[in-house]
Amino acid sequence: MAVKIKLKRLGMIRNPQYRIVVADSRTKRDGRAIEEIGLYHPKENPSLIQVNSERAQYWLGVGAQPTDPVLKLFKLTGDWQKFKGEPAPAPLLVAEAKPDRHAAYEAAAKESLAADAGGNTATTQRKSRKAAAPKADDTAATPAEPAAAEEKPEGEA
Repeated sequence: MAVKIKLKRLGMIRNPQYRIVVADSRTKRDGRAIEEIGLYHPKENPSLIQVNSERAQYWLGVGAQPTDPVLKLFKLTGDWQKFKGEPAPAPLLVAEAKPDRHAAYEAAAKESLAADAGGNTATTQRKSRKAAAPKADDTAATPAEPAAAEEKPEGEA
């Protein structure tokens, strides 16, 4: 039985995600696999490439043949060079760790509690009753405005 190390496609339309699998060469691309030895997500920035190096070395050692895309991935991770006894390549770029959402929420909550300790418990300032009540001058100005609108001739818009 000829064994291949190949990519098994997962994911959605326009968002491919692959698993690096060891399978019989006669199986379908996404068919049954003997073992899964890694992940490849090309759409992430930088691309996510994870390979179980120990298992890859075992399968290469017993004669499994990698397909061309898997061979390129093995060369990027250094597994092919380790198998052939060549010097290792430069390390891969790794995405920065995402900030912890829970820690960010806790920090924002503490910050808002510290602001509330200053005496204001509302998020926006309340208007004072004096500012909210209409003034006597405002009521006199209101009837004059409609009178000014009535004086315009009908031809003007």
